[in-house]
Amino acid sequence: MVYIGLALAFALQAADEIPGAAIFRQRCAVCHESPSPESRIPAKSALENIRAAAIVKVMETGVMRAQSKDLSRTDVRAVANWLSKAEAVAPSQQKISNPCPSDLPWIQEGAAWQQWGGGTSNARFQPESAITPANIGKLRLKWSFGFPDATAVRSQAVAAGNRLFVGSQDGTVYSLDTSSGCVHWAVEVAAQVRTAVVIGAAAGRIIAVLGDAAGFVYALDASSGKLVWKVHPESHPAAMITSTPVVHEGRVYFGVSSYEEASALTPNYACCTFRGSVNAVDAATGKAIWKTYTVTDEPKPRADTKRGKKAIGPSGVGVWGPVTVDAARRRIYVTTGDNYSDPPTAMSDAVLALELDSGKIAWVKQITSGDAYNSSCSHPEKYNCPDSEGPDHDFGAPPILVELGAGRQALILSQKSGVVHAVDPARQGLILWKARIGEGGSLGGIQWGPAADAKNVYVALSDIKTIKSQIPGTVQVTRELDSQHGGGLFALRLENGERIWQKPHPGCGGRRPCSPAQSAAVSMVPGVVFSGGVDGRLRAYAAETGAILWDYDTARSFESVNKVPARGGAMDAAGPAIAGNMLFVGSGYGQWGGLPGNVLLAFTID
Repeated sequence: MVYIGLALAFALQAADEIPGAAIFRQRCAVCHESPSPESRIPAKSALENIRAAAIVKVMETGVMRAQSKDLSRTDVRAVANWLSKAEAVAPSQQKISNPCPSDLPWIQEGAAWQQWGGGTSNARFQPESAITPANIGKLRLKWSFGFPDATAVRSQAVAAGNRLFVGSQDGTVYSLDTSSGCVHWAVEVAAQVRTAVVIGAAAGRIIAVLGDAAGFVYALDASSGKLVWKVHPESHPAAMITSTPVVHEGRVYFGVSSYEEASALTPNYACCTFRGSVNAVDAATGKAIWKTYTVTDEPKPRADTKRGKKAIGPSGVGVWGPVTVDAARRRIYVTTGDNYSDPPTAMSDAVLALELDSGKIAWVKQITSGDAYNSSCSHPEKYNCPDSEGPDHDFGAPPILVELGAGRQALILSQKSGVVHAVDPARQGLILWKARIGEGGSLGGIQWGPAADAKNVYVALSDIKTIKSQIPGTVQVTRELDSQHGGGLFALRLENGERIWQKPHPGCGGRRPCSPAQSAAVSMVPGVVFSGGVDGRLRAYAAETGAILWDYDTARSFESVNKVPARGGAMDAAGPAIAGNMLFVGSGYGQWGGLPGNVLLAFTID
């Protein structure tokens, strides 16, 4: 976070007569006017592309609900109306403009990618795809779908037979036809959907399960979109669900994270009180079965002698990614985030093994100790920054459970530090090997996860950087993506971490804003690895050599099948879902100066 100071206050003062401008200046500008990339806060310029109604939803029920809780509804709408420059179009007009024929059946058999990681091992490997190294050159765009009120596409699509399921930034969940992109149903939930919408079975019914930024988890009837159950597993006001739920043997498993890390930017905020957790609920009813906190002690007030203010801790240790299932050992594994406040705890920046049936912690392997960090650490005043000030090297990527042969297994852990670890699930997480591929940092290192086949793990490097410059004569700072830093794809041998090959990013080629960082989750089929970049390009690499076999620029306008103005941009968070002869991927990520976008792309080799 950069210091805005009096220059910004005076610059915005002339707009005070416009309803909402003064409120934005007093309460919002310090975070949104020129955010640092480490804060993960969208800039004002990105928010201007969202309709006022969607901004209201974010403030009332989404990730900004805590910051807006003492504003009247009139004030909330005034801020949204002043901020938004997007065309006001009724959501219903956009969401059902291309309905599917009522007699189009759901053929559930056949091609599928029904979990975030392709399966419950999170290997992101599709062994049965019709896409091969020999025909990858024939891969072409079949249709595109535009999400209303979106500057980012964070929910990864999943495929089940001839239907596709995906959530959106405005809180709408869609069921689409894989062949044409027509809409079977569209349902609104309370807030932005950052998880995938996973498909599973419960009590003879096929359900679609997801989480939202308001901290709710939902099960919808996958055929009709009707609500089956809805739960709010954590009462903390900043709780949210980014951990895509996993459906397994009649239960739904998921982690809880929060945005309290960003709330710490507020000078008078007492940081912090959130505790991450792993949860199991009944897939048929949503009834809680067990909850295990990742911070064992409840946060308590303590004196922050360094800053002379009230502080609270321990806190944090959210679970950002999906759980990984080990059916043979009857366990699940999760990776964890950092602490938000002092004192640091033993389960942050770690992999945890929990018993499937009880949630009891079987073992913990902490990879980075003492990592306490929140967004105020990037502000010169460091209002709530813990003593360690990071390094903010927690995990966004889930573990990958892989086979090593001769009955041996490993968990592959990919960290924001830029280091990949392999640990032994049979020996309390004993480290088998580690390999560094990048520098690491708050935005990675390694962000959302690699892919693995029987021999190697294929890891994309973020290492995103920004260039900071001060506007002459002011204290205001601007940031631009560093087009020379980050990126690359690496193949590491599962057995020992040996680097088989590395392929540097080809470069931005003059595009601005642009970064060569490859932050999005990687996906693969036999012989082909797919990695999306912050530069907006989706590339296919040869698994044997790293040679680029196919390259598609998504950072452009598209004529969407639902008639919503659609444009691609930076590719981050969600990776491709691959089923049969098709590949589905979202494009657009308007944070930290990245190119915003709102499109879902469907490719085919037919």
